[in-house]
Amino acid sequence: MFARTERLLLRPGWAEDAPALARAIADEMIVRNLARAPWPYGLADAETFLSAAPDPGFPRFLMFERTDGAPRLVGSCGLHPKPSGAVEMGYWVARTDWNRGFATEAGQALVEIAEALRLPRIEAAHFTDNPASGRVLEKLGFRDTGLTAPRYSCARGRDAVVKLFSLRLAATEAAIAA
Repeated sequence: MFARTERLLLRPGWAEDAPALARAIADEMIVRNLARAPWPYGLADAETFLSAAPDPGFPRFLMFERTDGAPRLVGSCGLHPKPSGAVEMGYWVARTDWNRGFATEAGQALVEIAEALRLPRIEAAHFTDNPASGRVLEKLGFRDTGLTAPRYSCARGRDAVVKLFSLRLAATEAAIAA
């Protein structure tokens, strides 16, 4: 599965993306805001991530900025199953590309993909000391549930508090109402 936005190409990661992925994410300021990424993050971690078998029900993408030349890796995003059965959206953007709107643009594409997959809702969370991620979620229409929870971060080496968000999907809501 691929997605294209005004400025981005979202596509599955390939083995040859490992060096670019390792360079883009190997920044403690990024990884400390992720729950699952190991720290420190190296080439072997990128290779492991990219070699995981894709699940069409839970697509994950590398985000590439479309340029006049070769596309440039700027982050990653995807949908992930939670133990509760819910589906969670996650994303990160390389620090050199913060404040350019890429997380919001990629997130909108993920919401559209979730609707195409006929998911009733998606969840998301952000560490409370990363309010920029909360602003992205609000721009995408996610609602703050008012709940917080501890979540482990490998880079922090401990649990930290996350704010929980939820988004009911329009296409599914319309189908239920009909």
